[in-house]
Amino acid sequence: MTARLIDGKKIASEIRAEVAVSAARLAERGTKPGLAAVLVGDDPASQVYVRMKKRACEEAGIYAPDMHLPADTTQEALIERIEQLNGDPRIHGILVQLPLPRPLDESEIMLRVRPEKDVDGFHPVNVGRMVSGDPDAFRPATPAGIQELLKRIDVDPQGRHVVVMGRSNIVGRPVAEILSQKQPWANATVTLAHSRTPDLGEVGRLGDILIVAIGRPEFVTADMVRPGAVVIDVGVNRVDDPETEKGYRLVGDVAFEAVRTVASWITPVPGGVGPMTIAMLLRNTIKAAERFPA
Repeated sequence: MTARLIDGKKIASEIRAEVAVSAARLAERGTKPGLAAVLVGDDPASQVYVRMKKRACEEAGIYAPDMHLPADTTQEALIERIEQLNGDPRIHGILVQLPLPRPLDESEIMLRVRPEKDVDGFHPVNVGRMVSGDPDAFRPATPAGIQELLKRIDVDPQGRHVVVMGRSNIVGRPVAEILSQKQPWANATVTLAHSRTPDLGEVGRLGDILIVAIGRPEFVTADMVRPGAVVIDVGVNRVDDPETEKGYRLVGDVAFEAVRTVASWITPVPGGVGPMTIAMLLRNTIKAAERFPA
């Protein structure tokens, strides 16, 4: 058996094209969707992510102003900027790129974003709405992207056993909540496993769908996967490789070459889950603009 590849890059491109159509329709009615990605400091990875988000916005017809603040920005100054964005009718979505430089308090900052503009889905109000099963709640982009990948390859989680490895508030917990809910493209039996779970391999083999987000390069091997399982690899890890021009390569949390001989479907890294995150963020921005037009 050789697993079929889940082409997240292609699927994300389709979603971004759909977003562009929706943005154009909103613009015809006098509302240009706006997304403010606030970047504090000069973290290289964060700079790359924000540039990618800004480029994606521009391609989709979404207003995306520069929001780069110096590393020595105070808590008070950052809160003031967020409050300005909260009150700006041109801005429908706000995200604060994490991690923030110390000593900024990330928890307080996230609370300052108005829930109706929290397109990242991290505000406690939106988390609560998501957990309660509200289909209109903003859902975190990566978990929403995972569900969308399953939908686009026509793998319905209903009645299946989903094993999620990783319990972060950004991916593991929300995707477990989403896929267990009484909603279309959900209704799964979900096991949430983590670093303290005894015999992760045995638990992994229970999954008809295995979602891995643990941040350990190539941790999941073929013997940890049920034959015929759908494998969603959320991890992105840099490992040294002197044979490459850059001296490193990107790998997921799954040993791709070995696992693809066991699975029925598998996401590559890069090109799997990653592109979906930005696509779903743009979709959330459109949803915000449709709810609260300028």
